[in-house]
Amino acid sequence: MPIHLLSLVLALAAAVQPTGFDSRFDSRFTGRTLRFDYFHSGTAKEEHVSLDGLRLEGEWPGSRTRLLDDSNLGKYLFEVIDLATNRVVWSRGFSSIYGEWETTGEANAGTWRTFHESIRFPGPRGKVQLILKKRAADGAFREIYSTVADPASRFVDRSPVPATGAVWSVFENGPPAVKVDLLILGDGYTAAEQAKFHADVKRLTDALFATEPFKSFRADFNVRAIDVASPASGVTDPRTGTWRRTPLGLAYNAFDSERYMLTFADLGLREIAAQAPYDALILLANSRKYGGGGIYNLWNTAAVDSAESAYLLVHEFGHSFAGLGDEYYTSQVSYQNFNPPGSEPWEPNVTALLDPQSVKWKGLVAAGTPLPTPWDQDAYDKVVLAYEKKRRELREKGAPEEQMEALFQEIREKTTPMLRAEKYFGKVGAFQGAAYEAKGLYRPAVDCIMFSRNPKTYCAVCAWAIERAIRSYTE
Repeated sequence: MPIHLLSLVLALAAAVQPTGFDSRFDSRFTGRTLRFDYFHSGTAKEEHVSLDGLRLEGEWPGSRTRLLDDSNLGKYLFEVIDLATNRVVWSRGFSSIYGEWETTGEANAGTWRTFHESIRFPGPRGKVQLILKKRAADGAFREIYSTVADPASRFVDRSPVPATGAVWSVFENGPPAVKVDLLILGDGYTAAEQAKFHADVKRLTDALFATEPFKSFRADFNVRAIDVASPASGVTDPRTGTWRRTPLGLAYNAFDSERYMLTFADLGLREIAAQAPYDALILLANSRKYGGGGIYNLWNTAAVDSAESAYLLVHEFGHSFAGLGDEYYTSQVSYQNFNPPGSEPWEPNVTALLDPQSVKWKGLVAAGTPLPTPWDQDAYDKVVLAYEKKRRELREKGAPEEQMEALFQEIREKTTPMLRAEKYFGKVGAFQGAAYEAKGLYRPAVDCIMFSRNPKTYCAVCAWAIERAIRSYTE
């Protein structure tokens, strides 16, 4: 057959293959999901990983063509190596609660803690080596744990996933393998409050997909939710003496940061979530107090009844879905040296600007924009630090949430015109102050959803990072 005809035949054959088809996937993986559960223990100076177990879940919801993670995001990297060829056949970067905790004062003081963690990957057809790597200060990943997994082993938990609540569809646009599958779970909703959960899901889903670039890529998502009833309304908040035993274990005051909301009940959460296909998880807390959290390729949380609930969801989802870093630096956090001095952050929207000519988002910097990019940081800090002081005082006095929300609105009204008046507002540059550091780290825009509660959109760099994350599931 002439070469040009052969090329045409091959092109036509490729064209009729279903979207998401990759013969490599079918030859190497079963199409089911395997979950690697493990314990992550240590201090700031010592780290250990130990196997908890392997769990068989349902159909693999992720991409069947984008098997290797080339994003270079995350504090950790998980690799699946085919023992027959000694090649990496699947990989994923991620971050974890342990990875954050080890930068806290508690960990630096030598206190040991253990966290349960899970990684889901496509079930292999044969034995594989599972390798967990951690990013060093120089940016390189180095192995910290390895084990051989046999999917045929009698030690793989194949028991049916228990039915907990009801799975329902918010909207669906196609098969899980070619869409971003978003699963939403609620915590602190009683059986009588499930209608409220449905309304909260719809309201906050609408808010997420009213925000670019999610608005333009809505057709690339499936969104589902699970009704999970709690015995009492609300979630735990140790600072107010509020204690709840909830299915997801959501609680404020993670790492002793009053607004930081996490759960340490990973195993129970995973068993509930396994009832539906998902690439990303959102956990909604039936609470009024401002708070939330988000960790890359883990999940994000948000308080649904806060006046800032839409912002909380969109901001925290930027962390968990696209690996975006916090760009603010004036709020109190529990971290110490979250980014090692002199090292380049892995987050796509934060830089140490070690080489201004090669800044990671240089393709979006307009000609003539200086790097670093000047802005009136001193004036901004003076206003915001005074606000943070007042905010802490109100929290210490146990002020009602209405006063806190009024304060948020007050600071928004003061800082929005200040930032919009900056010479390089709306431009991509390198503005000093990011990732909890006032000096030495830089963000790409003077204002962004990842910097303040003022804007309704992500900056161009954050939007690019989100679009890249979406494509990793749909192409």
